[in-house]
Amino acid sequence: MRSFRRLSICLVLSSLALAAPLHAADDWLIVDEDDRCIRIETDLLKATIPKNNPVHWMTGIEKHSFVDKTTGFHELGDGLMVVDWLMEAGSDREWRDQLKPLDRYLWHEFETDPARRDYARISQGTTRPKRMVEGPQLCPFMKPVQPTVIRGDDFVAVQTQYRYEYGAPGRNSGSQWTQLVVFPKGKRYFLLMDKIDTVNDSDEMFLRNDTPGCVRHTNGDTFSEFYFSYLGGPDGQYVPSSEFFEPFPSDTKYQYIRGREPMPERFFRAYHLRNPETGADGPWLGGLTLEPSVVYEAWCNMWPGNIIVLIEECYGKPIKAGESFSEAFIVGYFDDIAEMTAVYDAHKGNTKLVVDKSGWRLEK
Repeated sequence: MRSFRRLSICLVLSSLALAAPLHAADDWLIVDEDDRCIRIETDLLKATIPKNNPVHWMTGIEKHSFVDKTTGFHELGDGLMVVDWLMEAGSDREWRDQLKPLDRYLWHEFETDPARRDYARISQGTTRPKRMVEGPQLCPFMKPVQPTVIRGDDFVAVQTQYRYEYGAPGRNSGSQWTQLVVFPKGKRYFLLMDKIDTVNDSDEMFLRNDTPGCVRHTNGDTFSEFYFSYLGGPDGQYVPSSEFFEPFPSDTKYQYIRGREPMPERFFRAYHLRNPETGADGPWLGGLTLEPSVVYEAWCNMWPGNIIVLIEECYGKPIKAGESFSEAFIVGYFDDIAEMTAVYDAHKGNTKLVVDKSGWRLEK
């Protein structure tokens, strides 16, 4: 079986003529892969994708590895585009005792336990009943993976796949998560797709992730401001770092719920980096969700311990077993919001990312 799997992978990559050796380099790209991770260095970026024993989480871009070579700044949290459970609307109250303790979503405490209500609001954004469909929560509990590296003349891509291992009571297990990341030559950003091929029916299924990722700071020392494109009208909303000195729950500030707020023209959020030692501003780091209608709910809240959490839940629509959904993003460094907006408008409306022998492309 193992020999057949290796042969299948080699045939696929040979047909694309994009296979990467263990240590590959040319004038703009270095790919270095070992048992623990895949390290990517382009002409403008550095990034690491974990396979085993991550610095923090097992999904997305590894903590502090995403470096803007132009300025030397890196992301401020625990990684980028980190993925959690496959979820749906509804309470798990009737069968939560059958779940593993870490899969019991905190809506129940918010709903029934006043002593834990504030904690639930701050830590999980439990303003509406939600529950796990399939587990585990991938970012901390996913087993080691073997991503595929795909190379082209002007890009490198990494594809990671994983099947959820168990379902909630009465649900199937085995839905497949696919994360595809593309690093283009000459860009300070990467493109990313999360896709779910589901084995369950649901009236309102969604995938939860961190877009772009959390922010760690001490009284705003690492960033000067946030920007939310979908708040405050057509020009978006700038929020100074002073608004993030004290913890606050998700339902009091900077929350978006599809259908409650007007559909925005663009959906992205970003933070303006600054040097904590000198106070000098750096670039903006932004996470752009390229199709606004795919966002089911998004929030920003401040945890105790100076952690700003940026959660996004995508899809949130009826689906049948055997069907799929996906969302596409751009994540990277920008000089200002005007540049970020221009990049967004050049790629907006897409939910799918494809890599084949002709290159990479976004699709609706």
